[in-house]
Amino acid sequence: MKTIDDYLSGEVLLIDKPLHWTSFQVVNKLRWEIKRAFKIKKIKVGHAGTLDPLATGLLVICTGKMTKQIDSFQAQEKEYTGTLVLGSTTPSFDLETEIDKEFPTGHITEQSIRETVKGFIGEIEQAPPIYSAIKKDGKRLYEFARAGEEVTVKTRTVTVSEFEITAIKDLTVQFRVVCSKGTYIRSLAHDFGKALSSGAHLAQLRRTKIGNLKVDDSQSIETFIATLPH
Repeated sequence: MKTIDDYLSGEVLLIDKPLHWTSFQVVNKLRWEIKRAFKIKKIKVGHAGTLDPLATGLLVICTGKMTKQIDSFQAQEKEYTGTLVLGSTTPSFDLETEIDKEFPTGHITEQSIRETVKGFIGEIEQAPPIYSAIKKDGKRLYEFARAGEEVTVKTRTVTVSEFEITAIKDLTVQFRVVCSKGTYIRSLAHDFGKALSSGAHLAQLRRTKIGNLKVDDSQSIETFIATLPH
């Protein structure tokens, strides 16, 4: 069993983030449980790369002195699997908000979907979703969005090294993506719909890798808590 000295000198925990939890909630829960288990008042705990509440999968949590390594984990390539739905968009680019627009899809074929993928491999420009935690003028973008305020979002250059379509059924497209830090898969889904002269939104997302770290080697929050002294 790990000791408090292990957590203070620094542990890297691989957690499978559950649906609907924010990354911040996971960090808070683990910090609280470690403090409770070892009866201490303070310990540093942080995560190496946010996952949206509607995404699941690999969350790298660092404790103690390992929190200094968070930036190096964040800089690594990430792999995701997910599902996008063609023919409709949402303001958040995923299912956090309701569908606001519908588009024709009769012209879309399996071949056109697979051809369109090629335009999204390599260095691409993308605008982060308005419903994101990026700051502009001291406020989070989602604060502007929720207040109904118009805001211009700057595009950024990101790198998609792999983009594979794994299944197509009617308007539902399953995919796997390997990409650089700062890539928004929600934006990728939105832009993919536009490139098909239609619309699209992200319906499901799971982070499967960060660098060489795999979700297959992760544990649930409950499993981690069970390893702590009671």
